[in-house]
Amino acid sequence: MSRETPLKSISAAARQRARQKVSAWFTARKWKVFPFQKETWSAYLDGHSGLIHATTGTGKTLAAWLGPLIEALAEAESTPAAISDVPTRILWITPLRALAIDTLHSLKLPATELGIHWSIESRTGDTSAADRQRQRRRLPTVLVTTPESLSLLLARSDAAEQFRDLRAVICDEWHELLATKRGVQVELALARLRRWKPNLRTWALSATLGNLDEALQVLLGAPVRSDTSRGRIEPCEPGKPNFIEATDTVNAAEQSSPSAADSHQTLRLLSRQPPPRQQGPFRPV
Repeated sequence: MSRETPLKSISAAARQRARQKVSAWFTARKWKVFPFQKETWSAYLDGHSGLIHATTGTGKTLAAWLGPLIEALAEAESTPAAISDVPTRILWITPLRALAIDTLHSLKLPATELGIHWSIESRTGDTSAADRQRQRRRLPTVLVTTPESLSLLLARSDAAEQFRDLRAVICDEWHELLATKRGVQVELALARLRRWKPNLRTWALSATLGNLDEALQVLLGAPVRSDTSRGRIEPCEPGKPNFIEATDTVNAAEQSSPSAADSHQTLRLLSRQPPPRQQGPFRPV
């Protein structure tokens, strides 16, 4: 199998069956799939990167996380190993190591119940020496880590080999990293990863951003242009990214704690389709 994301090799029928499995999982938990979540999954499966902006408790994590799981389920129809303990596919960056444990639980639950046997672990300043040594030999399929720990991982001589199968980076609490030294660490890490993986998909989650276009530009390392009036993909100038913006008003109580009952939130998705390989979002560093 190619080390690049096999987007074109997964049939539309396989994707649809995988999405039906995920929808059935939502139904079994008495949850409703929100339109913005479906939009995010479709964007991810089409090779887009983007920013999900929504208040806490409205399902941002499931929106970003289930795209990779749907891809794995669809790919497993022709390659069963796709849902086994494969090399590192997803990096989940959290600004605070204290959030890593909660994030691990949120990621493991749907993966386990959907029959995806990926190893999902964290790598922070709290990681034990034994776990660090084990991860030194082989990183998990999904790694939850902090900007500092990721920077150290990328400084290793075998970093390019360790991340050869990486497909996506998801940055949680993006507002906590913007305009900070730790945010610069993430930008540099993304630049290095994109040098190795030009088609890498990059997603960010946030609840309190003011300037969405600027936040997206920092994430993607490229100029952005969104059309808030049309809510669909609009082409930019030749060689520039394409964007989609969609807004949905949903009942947040259906995928959050009881305290969120009767609250309504507006959620926005901005995403980019990566340019051709030779026109990667970052110049080599």
